[in-house]
Amino acid sequence: MRRDLDIVTCQNSDEELLQQLQLNHNAVAFSILYERYWEKLVTIAYIRLKSSMDAQEVVQDLFLDLWKRSENIQLKYSFNTYICGALKYKIITFLARRKNEAERQSRLELPEIDRSTEQWLSYQQLRDELESSIQSLPEKCRLVFKLSREKGLTEREIAATLNISMKTVESHMSKALRTLRASLRYLHIFF
Repeated sequence: MRRDLDIVTCQNSDEELLQQLQLNHNAVAFSILYERYWEKLVTIAYIRLKSSMDAQEVVQDLFLDLWKRSENIQLKYSFNTYICGALKYKIITFLARRKNEAERQSRLELPEIDRSTEQWLSYQQLRDELESSIQSLPEKCRLVFKLSREKGLTEREIAATLNISMKTVESHMSKALRTLRASLRYLHIFF
């Protein structure tokens, strides 16, 4: 019986497969769409990203979104047009995140300093105090701060990841920054 369903499903159009996915969360329909589009989408992503690993990551993320959001997808044109458009936006988001991470890293890099013991100890002490301040934050606040500053996620992505509102994310970030400023008042002396 299952074999007949596979044969019928394999012959369906993309739109019919999407409909089965939307109505029944049909894993077979999803697998067929995945197999039909995986290589094509990875190739397109590779051309733009110049990295096989990044291309696969972006496409995998796209299919994960397709699985999670299948019930809400409404096609204006064909499924092919939809999935290629969705890939375009995933690539843009990926590139923007990569750029933001690079900019953040360049801002965090310290200017070339004399490697004297005194300066090294001051720098280590500052890093230790900063880490201690971060660890003293309430758990949710600390998690939001780390997702923002260490992982480079936007407030919207953090809200989606933690299943909380954007206002809550903003509140946690404000509290974290206020606390860190208060505990490291002399930070501006060093930078």
